[in-house]
Amino acid sequence: MNNYVSREMIVYLLNVVGLDESSIELAIKLSIKNNTPLPILLWSYGMLTIEELDKLYSFLFQKMD
Repeated sequence: MNNYVSREMIVYLLNVVGLDESSIELAIKLSIKNNTPLPILLWSYGMLTIEELDKLYSFLFQKMD
């Protein structure tokens, strides 16, 4: 499984979702430790709502085009 975290994802989580840097850093460490994609980990720990998760994935998929 790929635990790739892009700069765009971090900026999105900071500026759009409003997570603080320490929360994101902890989530990245847990994501790597648990071999879980960062967005799913954030959602499973209640740091993202299902709507925010959907918007984050939409944002990431638009960046791929």
